Amino acid sequence: MTLYSQKPITHYARAPSPTNESTNPNPHLRWHPLRGEWVAYAAFRQNRPFLPPREYNPLAVCIDPANPTELPVGDYEMAVFDNRFPSLALGSSAPPALHVETAPATGRCEVVVFTQDPHAALHSLPVERIALLFDVWADRTRRAAETGVIGYVLPFENRGAEVGVTLHHPHGQIYAYPFIPPVPERMLDNEHAYFMQHKTSLLCDMARSELTDGRRIVYRNAHAVAFVPVCARYPYEVWVMPLAPVENFAALSAEQKHDLALCVKAVLLKYEGLWQRPFPYLMAWYQAPTDGLPHSETQLHAQFYPPYRSRDRLKYLAGTEIGAGMFAMDVLPENTAEELRMVSIDLEGQVSHGL
Repeated sequence: MTLYSQKPITHYARAPSPTNESTNPNPHLRWHPLRGEWVAYAAFRQNRPFLPPREYNPLAVCIDPANPTELPVGDYEMAVFDNRFPSLALGSSAPPALHVETAPATGRCEVVVFTQDPHAALHSLPVERIALLFDVWADRTRRAAETGVIGYVLPFENRGAEVGVTLHHPHGQIYAYPFIPPVPERMLDNEHAYFMQHKTSLLCDMARSELTDGRRIVYRNAHAVAFVPVCARYPYEVWVMPLAPVENFAALSAEQKHDLALCVKAVLLKYEGLWQRPFPYLMAWYQAPTDGLPHSETQLHAQFYPPYRSRDRLKYLAGTEIGAGMFAMDVLPENTAEELRMVSIDLEGQVSHGL
């Protein structure tokens, strides 16, 4: 476990493990010949905690050694530890021999606990705490790269039972893959092709176009912008990114970090205020691969995928999305962006209307 804080950590107590029982994680990969991609298999994950009673929170601070939980007592702000039920593990070995190619699922899956407060949420944390999260992700990316076997690091947060959350304490995860997964790989390929032709960043140019158009902007400040992309596949999808080229978390300046954190908080507050209830979403952060090479073509950014298409209706992936891979939208990005833009939010004590 690694503890993080904006200030020096002066004290913490060692937390006993919630269990001495090992899951013996040894996931493996199987190659999907038709799709040309790896699939991870980790059957032991079937036994992971699923919506435990509120009085038993595995991610809580341990105050009763007889009923141990994950977090130690201390004056830290965030904690990172290995997932006990990982889909990828550095010690993976001896994959089964099958008629398709197999390989060890070498990698790392980590849990990032955003706060000791089980009743908080990412949107309720101070801007400085969200900026600290960027530092945490930068550090975990660096550490993963130092293993020499990691090709890509993806931080993400699932929020809400609608997207499969089984523990409601505010937390996210980090997956460190031995290769570049299909989604970021395809994005990187398109970014590279665009960069070779135009000598500029595709995403930065997209952001400039959105700012010029203005209809899909949700929030902006001096160094960051949030917008519903013109090509959104989900009704309330939002992208958040620095305005200037930044390829990974480590490359963020102090000013960019603050404004990017402010942008994330603004989007989450608008989500919360849209229907005046907790708003579920998947937040995924994309950055450069961990190959040690410069990647001027790519841009650090987040993509938010909320599962609702209206106040009371979920967007289920149906035949055209799952079977064909082509998304079909029932609403226009311009309309959902306007809905989000007009939600009044309170940022650092100031009420913000629209932009």
